[in-house]
Amino acid sequence: MLISGLALLVVGALALTTPAHGQEGGTAPADPRQTVAVEAAIRQAVESLRLENELTVSNRSIAAVALLPDLYERRGFAPAWVAGADEAVLRALESSAEDGLDPEDYHRSALRALRQSLRDPANHRPTTLAGYDLLLSDAVARFVYHLEFGKVSARGLDPHWNLTREIDDLDPVEVMQRIIASRSIETEILDHRPSHPFYRRGLAALARYRAIAEAGGWEPIPEGPKLERGATGPRVAALRARLAATGDLLRSAGEAFDAMLEQGLEHFQARHGLDVDGVVGGGTLAALNVPVEQRIEQIRVNLERARWVLHDLVGDYVLVDIAGFELRLFRDDAMVWMTRVQVGRPYRKTPVFRSRIRYMDFNPTWTIPPGILRKDTLPAVKRDPSYLSQRNIRVLDRGGNEVSASAVDWSRYPAAPFPYRLVQDPGPNNALGRVKFMFPNEHLVFLHDTPSRSLFDRSQRAFSSGCIRVENPFELARLLLNDPQEWSAEAIARVVDSRETRTVQLPEPELVLLLYWTVDLTREGHVGFKRDLYDRDAPLLAALSQEFALHARP
Repeated sequence: MLISGLALLVVGALALTTPAHGQEGGTAPADPRQTVAVEAAIRQAVESLRLENELTVSNRSIAAVALLPDLYERRGFAPAWVAGADEAVLRALESSAEDGLDPEDYHRSALRALRQSLRDPANHRPTTLAGYDLLLSDAVARFVYHLEFGKVSARGLDPHWNLTREIDDLDPVEVMQRIIASRSIETEILDHRPSHPFYRRGLAALARYRAIAEAGGWEPIPEGPKLERGATGPRVAALRARLAATGDLLRSAGEAFDAMLEQGLEHFQARHGLDVDGVVGGGTLAALNVPVEQRIEQIRVNLERARWVLHDLVGDYVLVDIAGFELRLFRDDAMVWMTRVQVGRPYRKTPVFRSRIRYMDFNPTWTIPPGILRKDTLPAVKRDPSYLSQRNIRVLDRGGNEVSASAVDWSRYPAAPFPYRLVQDPGPNNALGRVKFMFPNEHLVFLHDTPSRSLFDRSQRAFSSGCIRVENPFELARLLLNDPQEWSAEAIARVVDSRETRTVQLPEPELVLLLYWTVDLTREGHVGFKRDLYDRDAPLLAALSQEFALHARP
């Protein structure tokens, strides 16, 4: 893939100083006459790259078509990688596999072949040495970019993506210069990984599940009737072996479904967001039989998502975990509170984006948005003329004047343009409940209370039309307002009980992120796998498996 635009602001260059020569490898020749020839070859390649905007070395396309010319021009076209440094680079590139990336994206085979050929002094032709140096630089630039921003363009998968990174005045050439000048090149490169604990846990989880795969993974449990405490037989033995493979059960021998097996199964169910009932029904059996290879790919996908967002995820913020049906409040990078949420149904997906909560409305009215109006409300009114009155919904004209519902010819809609607004009055049955949290966004999505309380007890909570229903909204309001004197729990209750609509501004806008993770990684080392509610893993995995992913050429 070709690095450009935002990428060029992050990947960088080498120091102008070089270590002593004499070690094996590297591209900087000891013979001054050959040095001049190599510099001339680099100059010619860079000028060609400037002119043609493309360059191929050993059948590998150079990606950093803007960065490399800037880098080598500042160096006076001197080789970047001296004796010994290239091996450190190659070790770092090999370690990309630990991040769920493919070392071949960073020219691994081509670089290894070139390095092997350069063991023979007869192959020390200026063009070969120059090409090796350029390919090393391109591999580092590409890898660092992927660690900083991800390999796949998030916007390429989701045109509404707005979680772009702020990189200020960072000079990519200076970044590369620091890498090349470093006494520990490998460490300097890998320091571009996200430092967030979630990413470190993801690396450990990937290594763990790859080790499970190398040990043989697990065999599927045969289909059959549900398994529960008291059952016996070969399928129970298979269940024991399956749970032992992932550490949910310590002992795998035996064909009896006992209390220890039930406890291990419940641990597995909790990790996978299933109903924790200690019974192997259809849903639990399907989760147990997902192959280890698929779980490895799931971790890889979520490591890529982590590279998109975790570099800048610091301080205080609200994080909505869409696939996990949870809202988490962070203070100084630490989670201090969590509550369950309901999110959009698969055909009305909750979007992924970032904004800031600016205010909350207690006892809100609800103006039915266009999508719900067209798809749900208008057809419902045509079926049942009392639909609106039963829900305290008023009809307003464009001037804000109330219109009698009986005076509207509902048979015309939704085929014809609808000239009214439908507004639900405050109250316990209001679709938004008793409080909503507002943050500007193009999706008309927000956090809110809900009268549909019983749905929070479900393990899979995709019931809304895209907004996020919060189980404990008044506690969230108290925490966000952060004013024990004026906004205690009792004070909030009094405002709610008044049934009067009241808007309250937050002291400071609160960062809110709606993110989609299908893997959970706890500080205790547990790995949780969630259902891919919106089928977003497969297209990301497909893009991650392509060398050029979804990034455009400049």
